[in-house]
Amino acid sequence: MAKKEGIKLIANNKKAYHDYFIEETYEAGISLAGTEVKSLRMGKCSVKESYIRVEGGELLVYGMHISPYEKGNIFNKDPLRVRKLLLHRHEINRISSRLQEKGLTLVPLKVYFKNSLVKVEIGLARGKKLYDKRQDIAKKDQRREAERDFKVKNLY
Repeated sequence: MAKKEGIKLIANNKKAYHDYFIEETYEAGISLAGTEVKSLRMGKCSVKESYIRVEGGELLVYGMHISPYEKGNIFNKDPLRVRKLLLHRHEINRISSRLQEKGLTLVPLKVYFKNSLVKVEIGLARGKKLYDKRQDIAKKDQRREAERDFKVKNLY
């Protein structure tokens, strides 16, 4: 039987897009236990408060909450345990050298299944100031107004 093609989104980090300018994105695998994958298939994941660090030449995710599998027993892991991200060595080296710049951080953006493998999209991000956030909110409001006007005009 053939594998399912496509991407199934598990968790999205909208807060990261609100708080940061995303400069670069990378796709990384993640090292998980079996019951964690089963829990992810049920959609039980949160990446809102999580962040990523480079330690000892490895990328580690902190604060990523994967709920314990309901039908699991002793094999369930700690929901907030530190998890290792899987990237090529040259990508890790490039990311760690970019993180030396002032104001850059690494945040997880999405968690999704890609051809039955769990992937994490990570972003190299620069923090936004309060006035940047206000500008983004104003742009969204303008776009929403324009879409609403366009919809009303097309009804008649």
